[in-house]
Amino acid sequence: MNRGTTHHGTPLSPAAPGTARRVTARLRRTAAGTVARLAGGRSGSRDTTAAPTGRDTTPAPTARGTAAVLALALLATACSGGNGGNGGNGGDRPDEHGTEYKAGTLRVLASSELADMGPILDEAAKATGVTVRPTYVGTLDAVERIASGEADKGYDAVWLSSNDYLRLRPDTAKRITDETPIMTSPVALGVRAATVARLGWNPAKVTWSQLHRAVADGKLTYGMTDPKRSNSGFSALVSVASGLSGAQSALTEQDVARATPRLKEFFTGQKLTSGSSGWLATAYARRTDVDALVNYESVLLSAPEKLTVIRPSDGVVTADYPFTLLTSARPEAKEAADRLTTYLRTPDAQGRITGTTLRRPVVAGVRPASALARDQRRELPFPGSRAVADGLLDAYDNTLRRPSRTVYVLDTSGSMDGERLDRLKSALAELTGDFRDREEVTLMPFGSSVKQSEVRTHTVDPASPKAALDAIRADSRRLSASGGTAVYSSLQEAYRFLGRAPSDSFTSVVLMTDGENTDGDPASAFDAFYGSLPAEQRRTPVFPILFGDSDRGELDHIAGLTGGKLFDATRGSLDGAFEEIRGYQ
Repeated sequence: MNRGTTHHGTPLSPAAPGTARRVTARLRRTAAGTVARLAGGRSGSRDTTAAPTGRDTTPAPTARGTAAVLALALLATACSGGNGGNGGNGGDRPDEHGTEYKAGTLRVLASSELADMGPILDEAAKATGVTVRPTYVGTLDAVERIASGEADKGYDAVWLSSNDYLRLRPDTAKRITDETPIMTSPVALGVRAATVARLGWNPAKVTWSQLHRAVADGKLTYGMTDPKRSNSGFSALVSVASGLSGAQSALTEQDVARATPRLKEFFTGQKLTSGSSGWLATAYARRTDVDALVNYESVLLSAPEKLTVIRPSDGVVTADYPFTLLTSARPEAKEAADRLTTYLRTPDAQGRITGTTLRRPVVAGVRPASALARDQRRELPFPGSRAVADGLLDAYDNTLRRPSRTVYVLDTSGSMDGERLDRLKSALAELTGDFRDREEVTLMPFGSSVKQSEVRTHTVDPASPKAALDAIRADSRRLSASGGTAVYSSLQEAYRFLGRAPSDSFTSVVLMTDGENTDGDPASAFDAFYGSLPAEQRRTPVFPILFGDSDRGELDHIAGLTGGKLFDATRGSLDGAFEEIRGYQ
C-alpha cells in the first residue's frame, strides 16, 4: 500500500491512506450521532466514537485534512461521556443536555482524569461562588467540538491535559483564549520493585535508551494506553520517539525516521493496550508477566500496587492541564473563570491539589506532595506539525506496535431479524475503516450454536488492505438471523479457535448479543471451561456489548471473569460501541 514517502519503514506522509480510511469512518459515525442527538434520538455516550470528528454540516475531508484530524486522534483520552458536578447555569444558550446557561456556573469540557479534582472544585465553589459542571469527554471529542463550533453552543471552557495538539489546528486556535495552567504531571514508567532490582537500576538515572535496551533484550515488558484515544498514550509515544531520536527541538520526520529501528524494538515489549488508564491499571493487576505501566506520574503514584516511578533522566513530556476559555464565552463566564483560576493558583489551593491528586504545583514556592521527586527533568519536544504527528501515529498503528487479533462473536439469532441485524451489518461495515495493517479479523456468527459455515477470517495485508476490508464487508452483508442464543457455547468456541494457532498479538474477543443465553451451555460451564484454559489463553479478554434485550448481569460477569470490559450500546450507537473497543485491541 502506498503510504507516501517512507523512511526506514516509517510512514510519515500526511496523506496516508490507512489514516484516511480510519478517520473517514469516524467522520461518518460522528455525523450520524450528531443527527440522532439533534433529532432527540439516542446518541453515542462514549468519548471517542460519539466524538464529533466531523459534523453533518462539514464536507468530507481531503486526504490531507483527514490526516490532520487523525493527528489529533493521537490524544483522545478514553473515558465515559456525560455530565458531572452540580449546579446549573441560566440564560438562553442550552448545552447538549438541554440545560440553559446560568451565571455562576461554568460548563466545561474536561478530561476524565480530572474527576479527582471534585473535592477541590467544591471548595473553590464555596470560596468563589463559581461552580464547575464538567462534561467528561475524550480529547479528540473536545477538539472537534471546538473546531466545528459545536462547543460554542453549550460550553464556556475546556479543561484538558494539554493544549499542544489544539495549537496544531488553526480552526481551533481562534476559538480558545486565556489558557491558565493549573498543575502538571509528566509521563513516566511505573515499574514493579522486583523488576527494578533485577535490572539493577537507579530509578533517578534511567534513560529512554536504557529502557529501550531492557525491552530489546527481553528483560522488560509494559502496558500503555492507545495513543489515538489517550493523551497519556500519545505523550508516551512522543516521549520515546524524542528520547530515542535525540531530538533537541520540535520533533520532525527525520527524527522519527532516525528512531524507527529502535522504536520497533521498544514496542515489542508492549503487552497491554487500552483505551483508558483505569482499565489498563486493572488489567495490569491481573498480569504477573507485565513489568511496568506507562502513564502520568500522578496515575502511577495512585495505583493500588506500589510501583517505582521512573521519569527518564533525559526528558519527559508533561501535561499542564490548562483551564481554557472559549472565545464565545459570555463576559460573565470569563469573569467567573478568572475568579476560579485565580483561586486554583493560590498557594492553599495548589497545596490541596498536589496533596490530593499527586500532580505538581505550578506556583513558585508551593512544595510538591511528599511522594513526588524533586529533581528536574528536561521537557521533550512536541511534534512541530500535524504531518509529523499523523505520521508518528500511523507508524505506531501499522508498523511499530504488535498487530491485533480479534474474534467477533456475533449474535445472529432469530431475535436479531430486521432492524437489529441491519444495525449490526452497518456497524461492521463502518468498522472496516478502522482496521489496522496486519490485523487478523474473524467473524463468528452464532444462533443456537456457532454457524461454522459462516465463520471467516481475514488478515489486512499492508500491501493490499482493500481485499481484506472488502471481504469483511461482504461477509457482514451476508449475515442472516436464525435460531436461539448460545452465548456461552459460542464463547468457548472462540477460545478454542484462538488456541489452535497462538500468535504474538493483542488478542481479544468481542461479544455482541441482543438477548439472554437460551441454548447450549450455561454460565457455569463457561466458567469451568475458562478456568481450565492455559494461563496464556486466560489473558485474552472478552469485551461484551450490551445491546437490545441482552442481560447486563450476564455480560458483566463475562467481562469480569475474563478481564474485559462491558460496553453499552443501549445508551448510544452500536457502531459507536464497536469503535470504542478499538482502543483495547
